[in-house]
Amino acid sequence: MLDLAEVLRGNSYPGRGIVVGKDRVYYWIMGRSTNSRNRVFVATDDGIRTEAHDPSQMEDPSLIIYHPVRTMGDDLVVTNGDQTDTIVERGSFRDGCMAREYEPDGPNFTPRISSIIHPDGSFEISILKHQSGRCLREFFCYEGVDEGEGYFISTYQHDGNPLPSFAGEPLRVSVPDPATVWSALDEDNKVSMYANVAGQVTLFNKNLGD
Repeated sequence: MLDLAEVLRGNSYPGRGIVVGKDRVYYWIMGRSTNSRNRVFVATDDGIRTEAHDPSQMEDPSLIIYHPVRTMGDDLVVTNGDQTDTIVERGSFRDGCMAREYEPDGPNFTPRISSIIHPDGSFEISILKHQSGRCLREFFCYEGVDEGEGYFISTYQHDGNPLPSFAGEPLRVSVPDPATVWSALDEDNKVSMYANVAGQVTLFNKNLGD
């Protein structure tokens, strides 16, 4: 089992990431461009959304302004894009993911990563990624996870040009507290992080001094 903090410290740009543990969920965003870095997480009635930190500096809101976290009945949906809304509107994690594909930002073709966490502790993780001009949709289902452990997936393997998509199954990792994860993310590229620990939500925003 890998140590999540060590994995992140050794990777300057995993991109957006989701971690699902026994009693916690983490989601973060990173950015290399001024437009991507000009964001904060804000709370909504049923989760969170991204907003421009300085609206006057916003260039293109597509792909960077969305609801990463929403509730769907008793379930919690966490994704890296507006597929959150598709999943909730369809009332089905699988149907929502099957209706979408990777992001249209060639040559990176950023994967869409999504998760749904059920009240009984079981959860699913999905990745939709570009493969030979088609969309490969992968689903991973877990009955649960032990205390202190979790599963981690990100959009990219590491920095690059183009950025290499995440490959393989979600990584089984030890999951530290939210502050340790936030600290482990690359200082130049991290933007915001959502942490939900036993229902207690904490937001970290670099643009607000966190």
